[in-house]
Amino acid sequence: MKNDSAPYTELCTHSLTSIHYRNDNLVDDILGQKTFTGVMFSQIMGREASADDLKVVDAALIAIMEHGLTPSAIATRLVYMSSPENIQSGVAAGLLAVGSQFVGTVENCAILLQQIIDAPEGVEAAAREVVQRYRRERKPIPGFGQHMHKPDDPRAAKLLEIGRAHPTFEGKYLRAIQVLSGEIDREFGKHITINATGAVGTLLGELAIPPALMRGFAVISRAAGLVAHIAEEQRVPTARHVWDLIDHAVPYRGEGEGHNKEKSGN
Repeated sequence: MKNDSAPYTELCTHSLTSIHYRNDNLVDDILGQKTFTGVMFSQIMGREASADDLKVVDAALIAIMEHGLTPSAIATRLVYMSSPENIQSGVAAGLLAVGSQFVGTVENCAILLQQIIDAPEGVEAAAREVVQRYRRERKPIPGFGQHMHKPDDPRAAKLLEIGRAHPTFEGKYLRAIQVLSGEIDREFGKHITINATGAVGTLLGELAIPPALMRGFAVISRAAGLVAHIAEEQRVPTARHVWDLIDHAVPYRGEGEGHNKEKSGN
């Protein structure tokens, strides 16, 4: 008698002569025929992505793969400097920074958009209430604001353009973020850009990816960027320079006689 509650996996099986990813033979059906993005999507979501879907996924992953010497990249370089024999340690250190302030806002924005979409009072009223609540609580609104790009984050504009061109998207998330953006500008009396993570959360929402999985896509994307930072660190070491800058820029203010105290003039 079959026990439906017994644990199982649908992701992979193997025999002496074959390996299957879900229902596809790795050798006969996948290698040389499908892209990494396509296989990744089907493995995670359990369904095949269309060519239009993959264009959106690729754009989303590329857009948040890299943004210079951000906290995650700095962490990767510093840990790699300390542990060069384990490249994965540096990458792991950087991935730990994918949280509620950087990159991980993909998930937070999507949750907010889903709440607006599902609100019985309608998208406009729900968006207005969200903005007023966040302003009242003095909290940043996930998916909005970018201190390096003004008046608009160019990545977000392009991503939303790609999303609007998708032939089968329902457009619920795309409409929700535009309505939310309008309410934010109205409430604050100035334009606050949709940022890249907000646009990515919008597109992944249109792809029916659950918000609880979205940070996983961000991790996959950022991991590639962090490997690139390690590759550059191997060629052009930067971590020791960063360490030295901090050592000189952050003064010691205790009672000891450390060199930092002397350098700071305290």
